[in-house]
Amino acid sequence: MDDLDRALARLADAPAPAALDGIEARVLARIGTRPVVHQAGLGLGVVTVAAMAMGMIGAELPASASSAVSLTPLGGASPLAPSSLLIGEP
Repeated sequence: MDDLDRALARLADAPAPAALDGIEARVLARIGTRPVVHQAGLGLGVVTVAAMAMGMIGAELPASASSAVSLTPLGGASPLAPSSLLIGEP
């Protein structure tokens, strides 16, 4: 046992301070006096539904053939390759 263990053992054996009597009732009384905070549930629900609708609509729209660019780093000519970016040609 070191000093910390001995100090914790003494603390565990000591009686509780009188100031702690009825602390639960005091804490609950203070919590009861706080104003009620309204949740933003409806606004968050509307944003969630709008985001889901945008995702579903975006998934259903066909992609045009001209915008289909391969961004794979090892396959073919990549428009994001450093040589393409430096030259300025796609």
